[in-house]
Amino acid sequence: MASIQRRIFLAQAVACSAVVATGASAQGAPKLDEADPQAVALGYKNDTTKVDDKKFPKHAVEQKCNSCQLYQGKATDATAPCAIFGGKSVAGNGWCSAWVKKA
Repeated sequence: MASIQRRIFLAQAVACSAVVATGASAQGAPKLDEADPQAVALGYKNDTTKVDDKKFPKHAVEQKCNSCQLYQGKATDATAPCAIFGGKSVAGNGWCSAWVKKA
């Protein structure tokens, strides 16, 4: 339980610093490319069903960016900025290994 709380805290800290550093808003955030080095490192895919479950065994198809605490849009938004990726826009149906269930 402590590691989950630590993970949430770290994710929130990254989210705050990324938003402050980039001044990102929901309007005009550049779309994250799956080939981006940070996206590759975190296993980001635009479609959660395309994630390599062998490489990311904790992944579940129900986990999507739009249900992640770091997704900076509404659950119904097709894309929105993500705090982990410096405010770049991610697909609502996407996934990465930094996924944390929205509280």
